Amino acid sequence: MLEYLVINGPNLNRLGKREPGIYGVETLQDIEDRLSALAQQLGVTVDFFQSNHEGDIIDKIHEAHGRYQGIVINPGAFTHYSYAIRDAFGAVPVPFVEIHISNIHAREEFRQHSVLAPIAVGQIVGLGAYGYELALRALVQKQGGERA
Repeated sequence: MLEYLVINGPNLNRLGKREPGIYGVETLQDIEDRLSALAQQLGVTVDFFQSNHEGDIIDKIHEAHGRYQGIVINPGAFTHYSYAIRDAFGAVPVPFVEIHISNIHAREEFRQHSVLAPIAVGQIVGLGAYGYELALRALVQKQGGERA
């Protein structure tokens, strides 16, 4: 069975409470519940990880090698400057899709650049929590999943 990992970076544990006008009212648990149901429909499994610490995210990416067929990542603020996370993806041959709830390209200038996007399978921005579902579907489809 294909296995996927969803990584959420800093402050995403505050979804539902943090700036709901930008990030919506769904909690991280709501998103995880929806993704678990979608994974079941797609015939795959999905694990979840959230951390506010860059090193923990890097360790999780390293652990993904040989275990997961793909990663959905919302790196939060690490998007804009974490070359360490970028290098972790470069060292681990696991395809990933970068996801952002808000449209980072329509926000403050410092949020408009991603150091991960050039090496990602794709980037989904501005579609709210639904972007997570699209990212999982894209990874499954890319790997021959029939019902993605």
